[in-house]
Amino acid sequence: MFKRTALIIFFTLLMFGGLFGWKFFQIQQSIKNVPVPPPPVVAATTVQRNEWQSNLSGVGSLVAVAGIDVNSEVAGKIKAIHFESGQSVQAGKLLVELDTTTDEAELKGLQAAYQLEKVKFARSQQLISRNFISKSDYDLNKATLEEARAVVAAKMATIEKKRIVAPFDGQLGIRKVNLGQYLAPGDGIVPLQALNPIYADFSLPENHLANLKVNQALSLTVQAYPDEPFAGRITAINSGIDVATRSVKIRATLDNPDLSLHPGMFVNVKVFLADKKTALTVPDTAITYNPYGDSVFVIVPDKQGLKVQLKQIVTGETRDGRVEVVKGLNENDRVVSAGQVKLQNGMAVTLDKQPAPGEREIGQ
Repeated sequence: MFKRTALIIFFTLLMFGGLFGWKFFQIQQSIKNVPVPPPPVVAATTVQRNEWQSNLSGVGSLVAVAGIDVNSEVAGKIKAIHFESGQSVQAGKLLVELDTTTDEAELKGLQAAYQLEKVKFARSQQLISRNFISKSDYDLNKATLEEARAVVAAKMATIEKKRIVAPFDGQLGIRKVNLGQYLAPGDGIVPLQALNPIYADFSLPENHLANLKVNQALSLTVQAYPDEPFAGRITAINSGIDVATRSVKIRATLDNPDLSLHPGMFVNVKVFLADKKTALTVPDTAITYNPYGDSVFVIVPDKQGLKVQLKQIVTGETRDGRVEVVKGLNENDRVVSAGQVKLQNGMAVTLDKQPAPGEREIGQ
C-alpha cells in the first residue's frame, strides 16, 4: 500500500515538473524572439565657452518725465472742448473753455470804474499843482486808482484761467469731462504725460554702489515687448541708501520716439559693467530642472556605441537661451539638448543629425 502511494506521488510530481519545464522553455523562447528596441534618438550639443559682458540686474518701473492731471483752478461750466482722448499736444494748446459770460459783464463794470478813477486822479494832479486839494486827498485818489487797476487785472486773470491749456508737450489720456459739465476748482479734466524721453526708476543693493556711475549704459525689457530690449543710460543716483532695504535708487533715461513705453510699466533692467567674464554655457533645453538640483545627460562613448550619464550641475546666469554652467561640466563635453524625457542613466542612444529645434532657429 505504501509503495503504491509513493509511486502515485512520484509520477504526479514528474508529470507536473515536465509541464512546468515545458512552459518555462516556451517563455524563454518567446523572450528571445521579442525584438530589442533600437536606442532612442536624441539631439546633442557641446559645452561652449562664451565671453559675456558683466552686468547687474534689477527691477523697477517706468516714470513720466512730467505727468499731471490737467485741472481747473477756478469753478465754471464747460463751454467748449478742444481735444480728443489720446491726442498728442504741444505746450499752450487750448484744451477746455469755461463759460465767462458773467465774468466778462463784471469786467466791463470794473473797467468803467477804473476809467472813472483815472479821470479823478488826472483832476487831482491838476488841482494839487495849484494847491487846491490836500496831499492826503491826492494820495487817496492815487490809491483808489491803483486798486481799480488791480481789480480789473484780477478779473482778466480769472477769465484767462477759464481757458485751460496744456502746460507742456505730451500725450493726453482719456477725457474725464463732458460739454456743459460744471467744474469745481481742482476737478480733473484729462491726464497729460510727457513720454519722450521717459524715466526708468529701479533699485540695486548697496554693495554695487561702487560699480555705478552717471551716464552708464543699460538695457531693459518690459512684459509688453519681451523680446525687444530698450537702451538707456543712468542719469541720476540717489544720494542716500534706503534704510529698510539697504538698496540705492537709480534713475535712467530712455528715448521713446514711438511712444511704445508708458509710465507704470514693470521693467527688468541690466546695467552693463566695464569688465567681461568667460562662462561655460549650454542651451537651456539641455538642462533638467528639479527641486533637488539641476542636471544634464552627458554623452560618453561605450563599447556598443554611445550612452548617457546623468550628471548634477550648478547653473548661473541665463542669456539669450543659454545657461551658464558654474560647476559640473567641462568645455566641449557633449550633452543631450533634446529628448531627455525618454532617457535613463546608462542608456544607449543614437544621435540625431539635426540639432535641437531651438539651436536650429539660432543658427538660421
